[in-house]
Order: sequence, then structure tokens, then C-alpha cells
Amino acid sequence: MSGSPVVPVPPAGLPGTLGALRAAGHRYRTVKQELRENLTARMRRGEPRFTGIVGYDDTVLPEVERALLAGHDMVLLGERGQGKTRLIRSLVTLLDEWTPVIAGSVLNEHPLHPVTPASRALVAEAGDDLPVGWLHRSMRYGEKLATPDTSVGDLIGDVDPIRLAQGRTLGDPETIHFGLVPRTNRGIFAVNELPDLAERIQVALLNVLEERDIQVRGYQLRLPLDLLLVASANPEDYTNRGRIITPLKDRFGAEIRTHYPTELELELALIRQEADLVAEVPEHVLEVLARFARAVRESPSVDPRSGVSARFAIAAAETVAAAALRRASLLGAVPAEPSSASSASSGEAEVLSGDPSSTAGVNRGPFLSSDAVARVGDAVSVTSTLRGKVEFESGEEGREIEVLGHLLRTATAETFRARLAGLDLSGFTALVEDGQAIETGELVSAAELLRQVGTVPGLAKVLDRLGLGDAPSPGQAAAGIEFVLEGLHLSRRLGKDVTDSGRTRYGGRD
Repeated sequence: MSGSPVVPVPPAGLPGTLGALRAAGHRYRTVKQELRENLTARMRRGEPRFTGIVGYDDTVLPEVERALLAGHDMVLLGERGQGKTRLIRSLVTLLDEWTPVIAGSVLNEHPLHPVTPASRALVAEAGDDLPVGWLHRSMRYGEKLATPDTSVGDLIGDVDPIRLAQGRTLGDPETIHFGLVPRTNRGIFAVNELPDLAERIQVALLNVLEERDIQVRGYQLRLPLDLLLVASANPEDYTNRGRIITPLKDRFGAEIRTHYPTELELELALIRQEADLVAEVPEHVLEVLARFARAVRESPSVDPRSGVSARFAIAAAETVAAAALRRASLLGAVPAEPSSASSASSGEAEVLSGDPSSTAGVNRGPFLSSDAVARVGDAVSVTSTLRGKVEFESGEEGREIEVLGHLLRTATAETFRARLAGLDLSGFTALVEDGQAIETGELVSAAELLRQVGTVPGLAKVLDRLGLGDAPSPGQAAAGIEFVLEGLHLSRRLGKDVTDSGRTRYGGRD
């Protein structure tokens, strides 16, 4: 089936029998010993330990490393969208790439350390001829989202009625169908949103964490499970809606708090890493969205207990890119050839040329063909499409769009000041003298906006400060111009109106 996971194929040359494994000098290590030794080896070599984790280098990751070095099971506490699951899954990379198992063992038993009666008998009978299989680290991870309908059978196991029907007795351990936890033996098992697990089900994990054995319908199976148990929880759920029972809490060796990105640059790095953008989004637009997400998170109008997920900023960037692609598609944008510089079309991707010595920026050499480019005005759509990701305080009912719109304008103004402070922007204010206006908007092409603006003193410096380069495309130049116009409006140096057709008109202040 196309949806089935791809099982990695072991490399040639790995020992195929127990005798060959012993001859190769292989030694048995528990999962926690394996994690500890591999982690310390990476530390000594100065290699990265957790890939794809942003913003935790000086806070969360040192605590995780101490827990792993101590051999502690751990619970990660944090609001939604703080990367708890991503962090847990990254622990798998600290396991050995390949580990030996008894071929056919449901519990991934090590050939040098069998735990079930059947496997011990098999090892005793086959001796050095025992077939050995190899398990990739990606197959040594188990995960369960805790839901109220999760049963003990799901996690630990239950009696298999089919095996009973085949003639086995209730006292035969072979009648047990093992659950997710024992099937992750010799690996890492994660329970997401642990407080949502019913308290009577949490009790089933007590022996797993402390005595490392399991009980199934009265069976006392002395199976020394070898695994690292990691859980995640929302602090609010931890104390109110649901709770982790005290005996289970006591059995976790480490409780680690996660957090949202502490700095703007970390928020930006997270967006760059995670967002799947269908169009170009300039850095200044990404910065607006990052500041917007942080402003929403800190707003007194937003319920701080629910948090504002990092996925909010990521989805915002993807929405803005989609708005740019929609504009380009509706306007029939097609990449223009450099030879078409003398012909102007209304498409988003157009080649303009002029006097290369001009200081206006727009005419400093030809604008190369480009795909759709997002502008700061495209961010307005985010306030309506993403408001469902934010939990507002009860007193703000009906004002959600208004609150988000204000925070977006604040983020834009802050980015404008941070990016363009100290530049002479009088050339832009001069564009609207004598009652003239500049129109932009969702369906205004880059070419149309550039034609209205023409040659603007100081534009080259603006585009350079925004990181758009010496030869920006029409879309990039339009994105820079619109950002300046909006920034001047927010700093009360230009007026702004929205027409009935949805276009935005920037003009002089009344």
C-alpha cells in the first residue's frame, strides 16, 4: 500500500546469527545507556544533538540533555504549538542506527537479553545459530495521543480471544496480545497530552515507569521492559481540566517546561524553517508576521492560558504567500522574457527597464522575471482566516477581527521603524502632493503600481535596506513600495482610504 511506512533495509555485512554477533564484539546496552553514550559522544565531537528544534538551545535542550544523561523518564509541559512533539520525536536520532533483535520477536528482544519465556527457550535451543534481525532506529519509536477512550488494552495489552479459541489456556502468557508500550520495548514511547488519559488508565503506567513490568487481566508478567517513556502536557490541563495522578507524576524523573520563541529572530527562524510557501515572501513581510504573532501572544485581549501556537505565524506566512499567488493567477501573470522590456503588460511578472544610472531603484537596470511576491497588504487576510487559532478573553466577543487588525497595524509600524529608520522618504510623500493618490490592493499588479510611482528618489536605498537587492523584480519592488506607503500612513504622514472595489488609496493627509 502506498500509505505504508517504508522499512529501511539493513546494510550488508551485519551479523546474521547470535554466534556472529558475539564474535563481532557486540555488547548489550539498555535504551537509556544507549542514549547516554550516543549523546555524550556527540557532545564531545561538537555535533548537533537535536535537529529542527529552534529557540531552545539555552533553555529547554540543556534540561532534556541532563534528563537523558541521568536516565530519567520525562514529561514536557507547555502550551500548544511549542514543539513538544517535534522535540520528543527528535530523541530517536540519538539511538543507534541499527540494533539487533531476535527475528520474529514482538517485543524487539535483544538476542543477548531475551525477556519472554518463549524467546529464552528459543535462545537456549538454537544457541549460536539463532537468527538475528536488525531494527532501524526509526522503527523504535511509539506514540499515542491520549484520548478519553484510550484503554489499558491499547497501551499495555489484553487477552487475545483468538488464541484462547485455538486451545491455549488462560494461564498461558502466549494468549496475551501486547499493547503499544511493550511493543516499543527497546525504544522510546511517547504519550501526548497525558492529562487527557483517564486516571484509571494512568494507573496502568505506574509499573511501567517504576518496576518496569506489566499486568494484564491478573497476569503478573515479570517482563523487564527496556524503554524511555516521555509524555507531553499542557500546564493548564495539568492542573485543571485533566491531571496527571500524583503517583505517576512522582515516577517521572524530569519535568521540563517548554516555551514560545523568546526573541524575534527565533520566531523568524521558525517561520523560515516550517512554512511551506507557494510564492515569494520578502523578509520584511515575514518580520511583520513574526511581530504580529508575538503581539497577539502578549495581548491582554487574548487568553494567555491557551497560548498562541507557533503554527499561527507559520500559517500566516503561508496565507500571505497564497494571497500573492492568487493575485498573480487572477492577473494572468506569466514570466516575461528580457527582450520584452519595451512592452508593458498588466501581469505581476513583468520586465521594466530604464536608465541604469537612475537613483530611483525602479529603473536601475532591468527587473528580472519573477513569480508572485507577497506584499504587506496581503497580511490583512490573515486577521479573518486565522482568528480561529486564537482564544480571546470573554469580554472581547465580537471584536476579534478589530483586535487582530490593530495588532497587525502595530506590528507593521514597528517593522517599518526597525527597517527604515533614518531614511529620507520625502520622495514618497511627494508622490501624493497636489491631491494625487497611489492605488494598490489585492488585485493591483506590480506593473500597475510601478507605473503610478514612476521614478522615486530614495527608492534604491529603501530596497537595499529591505534586502531586495540591486536588481529587484517588479514584484519585489512593488512589495517595497507598498511597505513604505503603509508605514508612512501608520506614522501619520500619508492618508489612506479603501475604495468600494477593495483598492487601497494612499494620498495626502487632510
